[in-house]
Amino acid sequence: MDRRKFIKQSFMAGMAASQFRVNVLAGSKNKKYRTVLIGAGWWGNNILGEAMASGYCDIVGICDADEIFNMETAARVEKDMGKLPKTYTDYRELLTEQKPEIAIIATPEHWHAVQTIDALKTGCHVYMEKPIAHTINEGKAIVASQKKYGKVIQVGLHRRTSPHILVGQEMLRSGKVGEIKMIKACVYSPTANTIVQPLPAPPPHLHWDLYLGPAAYQPFESSVHPRGFRKYLNMTNGTIGDWGVHWMDQILWWSEEKYPKKVYSTGGMVDPDCGYDAPDFQTATLEFENFTVNWEHRRLGGERSEKSPVGTYFYGTEGILFMGFFDGAYFYPNDEDQPIVQVNHAMHEPDGQNIRELWKDFIDAIEGKKSPVAGIESSHRATTMSLLAMISYKTGRQINWDGEKEMILDDPEALSLMKRDYRAPWVYPELS
Repeated sequence: MDRRKFIKQSFMAGMAASQFRVNVLAGSKNKKYRTVLIGAGWWGNNILGEAMASGYCDIVGICDADEIFNMETAARVEKDMGKLPKTYTDYRELLTEQKPEIAIIATPEHWHAVQTIDALKTGCHVYMEKPIAHTINEGKAIVASQKKYGKVIQVGLHRRTSPHILVGQEMLRSGKVGEIKMIKACVYSPTANTIVQPLPAPPPHLHWDLYLGPAAYQPFESSVHPRGFRKYLNMTNGTIGDWGVHWMDQILWWSEEKYPKKVYSTGGMVDPDCGYDAPDFQTATLEFENFTVNWEHRRLGGERSEKSPVGTYFYGTEGILFMGFFDGAYFYPNDEDQPIVQVNHAMHEPDGQNIRELWKDFIDAIEGKKSPVAGIESSHRATTMSLLAMISYKTGRQINWDGEKEMILDDPEALSLMKRDYRAPWVYPELS
């Protein structure tokens, strides 16, 4: 099969798969799932919009530590659905009173484990945002809880339903790129450094204690909320946890290998006195059995010199495949007589995403037609790759990882960073 025909057929196969999911769902909208949103910020509202548009959801509750977010999101639901949902600042009250069938969890990741496990316990299927956890043992606990309670978890790795990514994955698996020995994943963004200062008190509409939840106490600072929490390692794992998990997931999805053997990461801050602590620049090397992954992000010098600031390069013996977050997919054959192959993206606004397709896949899984495309076990492995890099960054040394046992070897300090203490009264989830 020649290259042009292959690309065309692969693209059509990917689109056909997406269309199949749409068609399968088209005739069964008699069921309306009682659905709640926990985390009513910008991305939570992106997910909520697709949930409402799907026709399968009755939105019965909204929860956020910010009462303005609650009010605005509830008003949106009333406008779009003709029904005003009840609002909450404590998700436990929402789960108890509303008894939902679906919970959307779009809070900062320090909340993901405890909220997801509590939702599973109360009988919910869960659409949760990535990364799935703040620490590795939280991820292990979510996986165990999903098995125990038998509910569907779909993780918001929406690139798993992006048509250009589906084509790229097929190219990798078919051998058209050749044998892959090296992969580079990157995120380059303009310099955005600010000096932050704690404020005497949070605004009255923000319940700061509930925002922090199980995370250690830190004084309120206006750059945290909204959308600034990823600068603080108390609540996140920085850029490699946020963006990196998308690309770690793509790498594992293609590969038959499930985990790296060795991980080393280094990086730092442009201004160590800036007031936040997530690294502005960071590299990580993850050694697998048959290939090596190099990660790089930076907030230095902008992005004008980079052909594409966000994406993953697969270096193969037959050429280079680039899969971009916003730029589609490109294959550059070694043979210069062969054309460069371009596959445009088919993403939705706002914010360039494929939540719509991922939500349809989620409903399909709930209705027993298939397994979720971004299920919890694969998403846990992808998240773990980023978390291992952050443990290496924090300790300043290489991490040796036993992926079968999910254990850091011969390093008690690094091993201790697979979990952390929760702030009372919250209790760290036990592995059961």
